Amino acid sequence: MLRTLTARLVAATSLIALSSAAMAAEVNVYSSRHYDSDDALYEAFTKDTGITVNRIEGKADELIARLEAEGENSPADVFITVDAGRMARAEEAGVLQPYKGDVIDDAVPVHLRHPDDLWFGVSQRARIIFYAKDRVDNPPRTYEALADPEYKGQICIRSSSNVYNQSLLASIIEADGPGAAKTWAQGVVDNMARAPQGGDTDQLRGIVSGECDIAVANHYYFLRGYDSDVEGLSKDIDGIGWVWPNQSGRGAHLNLTAAAMAKSAPHPEEAQALLDFLTGEYAQQHFANQNNEYPAVPGVGLDEDTARLGFFIPDTATPTAAFSANAKEAQEIFNAVNWQ
Repeated sequence: MLRTLTARLVAATSLIALSSAAMAAEVNVYSSRHYDSDDALYEAFTKDTGITVNRIEGKADELIARLEAEGENSPADVFITVDAGRMARAEEAGVLQPYKGDVIDDAVPVHLRHPDDLWFGVSQRARIIFYAKDRVDNPPRTYEALADPEYKGQICIRSSSNVYNQSLLASIIEADGPGAAKTWAQGVVDNMARAPQGGDTDQLRGIVSGECDIAVANHYYFLRGYDSDVEGLSKDIDGIGWVWPNQSGRGAHLNLTAAAMAKSAPHPEEAQALLDFLTGEYAQQHFANQNNEYPAVPGVGLDEDTARLGFFIPDTATPTAAFSANAKEAQEIFNAVNWQ
């Protein structure tokens, strides 16, 4: 009888320990995404798994520096950044480790994954060309055409420090070669209507104000002008047209929100569970509906507002890993042509 009682006490103690461990399950996320809508995404993950998500937000470079400084003592389990180009810096810093690929590899196309499983895409943002309908009869149809002297003094585009532009140039390096990429960058500088300033919304505002006739921006900044009252944009947004570039060639360039497992992740199983969750239908639909992004997983439906931009051919020929591999060379070219 005593043995039975002891066994029951041991079993009860083990159950309490397991229950406490389950309740204490957590995953720490360092993220450069600054969207309140992501709160609901992590809440859904916690509801499904019981794993609490602790999120620290910051600029990608700051988070990478923090990961380096923390070293093996870093509490970070997952690192998320808004562009694969930033992942190059994380790779160089040695702060990532390969994820386990079964679920992710089945869901995410190979061109949206790192060849050594260091990171993968969770959502996409198209970088496209916008123009003033009443002032531009023949808008550029390719990224390369932005450097055509025909558009001298007409283009608004962000600075060279912007990771979206860095990845765009990195893709041009991959597609056309470094020499052609440098010639392109110089041509765009020559065609600028003003020195680079502000964010993507400011480039679109430049079209409305008449400061420029053509702008380069991510698609969802334009869509926000429809969804909400964006000062200097929404009122006159119907005067702005758009072009899906390179539709007769490699296709439109898409930036990539990328996720990775931190090298010293103290909760690797929980981290893997979150990474897998991000490729699931709920998360992919969330990215599409809440921030007008394009899913990384094929077959997921688009948000109604995003669908208004119409069908386009994306660039699937250029590996997204090239955005990070060519990031350093892209910045060197920007510096050489004095793209501020």
